[in-house]
Amino acid sequence: MKMDFGGTMEDVITREEFSLQRAREVLKDEVIAVLGYGVQGPAQSLNMRDNGFQVIIGQRPEEKDYWEKAQRDGWVVGETLYTLDQAAEKATIIQYLISDAGQMKYWPTLKEKLHPGDALYFSHGFSIVYKDQTGVKPPKDIDVILVAPKGSGASVRRNFLDGSGINSSYAIFQDATGKALDRTLALGIAVGSGYLFHTTFENEVYSDLTGERGVLMGALEGLLEAQYNCLRKNGHSPSESFNETVEELTQSLIKLVAENGMDWMYANCSTTAQRGALDWRHEFREAVLPVFDKLYQSVKKGVETQIVLQANSAPDYREKLSAELKELRDSEMWKVGATVRSLRPENWGK
Repeated sequence: MKMDFGGTMEDVITREEFSLQRAREVLKDEVIAVLGYGVQGPAQSLNMRDNGFQVIIGQRPEEKDYWEKAQRDGWVVGETLYTLDQAAEKATIIQYLISDAGQMKYWPTLKEKLHPGDALYFSHGFSIVYKDQTGVKPPKDIDVILVAPKGSGASVRRNFLDGSGINSSYAIFQDATGKALDRTLALGIAVGSGYLFHTTFENEVYSDLTGERGVLMGALEGLLEAQYNCLRKNGHSPSESFNETVEELTQSLIKLVAENGMDWMYANCSTTAQRGALDWRHEFREAVLPVFDKLYQSVKKGVETQIVLQANSAPDYREKLSAELKELRDSEMWKVGATVRSLRPENWGK
């Protein structure tokens, strides 16, 4: 259907328009292999299995945590759980959900296992858009498609189980069979999307890399740290600084914004908060816009891609990551956060 997004009309596909039954009909003869049981793999595969699709898992047995998790989730070795090579050989649709660096590394093997008419499915445009860096250049006789849920794997699964679904973008990079669109939309419904909106591989990866480095994670953590440190520097206690910076945002305000919008939030707070927020938003917007412009250009030019591929391919990547996360976890703000979370009523007695 056509939807008005702030004066711009966009196509949106809902579960009413493209039903689960129709998706089952489109994919009834397909074997869907989910390669990678890490971030998105579990949620998307479990949702498809629950929805009645023929799904198998491809995972490296040497990655024992993921291999054992797949078995705990009910995937059976030799029946629905295979190595990457075995699953790729059996599939007509390959959901390529291993890490971006992993996709680059495994691509020379995977491309030899693709058959004419197969579909290669991504949930991120990274490998295709930056193909000159990753080397992922699919043959011309397969469909290359994308469904990108707008949330973590945990959210994809949780929203599916509560019946709400999660919004996803979709794109087609290559239509070799003439049925790439139907395959894409069917897979989008199969993995539990509440609705699907159209994009391109390029726009998906540019917006995704900017978003996760920006508001969704990088900028959010930076803003929280800055306000917390400012309050602490001016004599406020750790608990007060955390509650005013993080707890009220995550446990109250952001939920109301999600339900009703920021304009509603402004209209339903004290006049003191209302006036200050309306005035200071301009100051913050102008301060951070140059940072976002710099970030977007870094994404578009492939600088961020190069950093990711080099870092994630390093043999000591996991050790360095653990050290960075430990530094974050051991910061005063997040130590205080652990204490504050333990005081929430739902955690009493735990």
